[in-house]
Amino acid sequence: MRRREFITLLGGAAAAWPLAARAQQREPTRRIGVLDAVSADDPQSRARNGAFVQGLGELGWRIGRNLQIDYRTGAARHSGYAAELAALAPEVILAVGSSVVGPLLAATRTIPIVFVQVSDPVAAGFVPRLARPGGNTTGFMLFEFGISAKWIELLKEVAPRVTRAAVLFDSSSPTGFGQMGAIQSVAPSLGVEISPINFRDPTDIERAVVAFARGSNDGLIALPGVQPLIHRELIIALAARQKLPAVYPYRYHVTSGGLISLDPTKSSSTGRRPATSTASSRARSRAICRCRRRPSTSCSSTSRPPRLSDEVIE
Repeated sequence: MRRREFITLLGGAAAAWPLAARAQQREPTRRIGVLDAVSADDPQSRARNGAFVQGLGELGWRIGRNLQIDYRTGAARHSGYAAELAALAPEVILAVGSSVVGPLLAATRTIPIVFVQVSDPVAAGFVPRLARPGGNTTGFMLFEFGISAKWIELLKEVAPRVTRAAVLFDSSSPTGFGQMGAIQSVAPSLGVEISPINFRDPTDIERAVVAFARGSNDGLIALPGVQPLIHRELIIALAARQKLPAVYPYRYHVTSGGLISLDPTKSSSTGRRPATSTASSRARSRAICRCRRRPSTSCSSTSRPPRLSDEVIE
């Protein structure tokens, strides 16, 4: 390239810099609020937030360039976070967990709310219907109440001798009682006596599980909810200590040491490919089992793995 041509090119580029800078300055910054029931240091919360930011980035939204995200985490223990986040007037709020959607709806009926990790938004009263949610709320659901019956069926499959099952549920979750009802409706046909255990803190969990466990015919089911999520390591340890075959709602219970889960189809719930939306309420679930492999057998554990396990974690 000749010297004169190079100077001309460089001068043109320099002249364009102020225009590019002004264009970047004019790019508006959009504001999103995130209300999460669990704390920011929880591994699942970190994973969800990472998937959310990554998905936004793939769509061209970058924090510090054209996007601002206001987080309020640990909302299960701070009832004022919903109103505090709504007062910031973000353009949309991501609500993570059933327990935070109700307080958000009480705080605002104008800011759009998108929920995830919700079991049944219609039964919980968040939306009037799945096909056309209406109002300022929409989102993605993981479970229908009917799937709760599958958890007790799975428990009987992995531990056929079970005749008593403790069901841990969180009364602060709007869907906990509905899920409990679905389990109780099928338990008699399976020959299982249900013992509901409602808990709000670790002391309640340990005392109730120890009091329940009597012998080799006992089992455990943990329902979705904030408390079973926050205290999952304690619940898994108690089940192991009391020798209770246990069924959990999410895969990460199994990766944390739990026996088995019936998990929604594996997908990021806050990235670009959500598992189930309010327009499609029947997600396929996956049986995920933890076991130890031996050279002479395919799988062995304190309870037998289900015949149709989709995934085995060693």
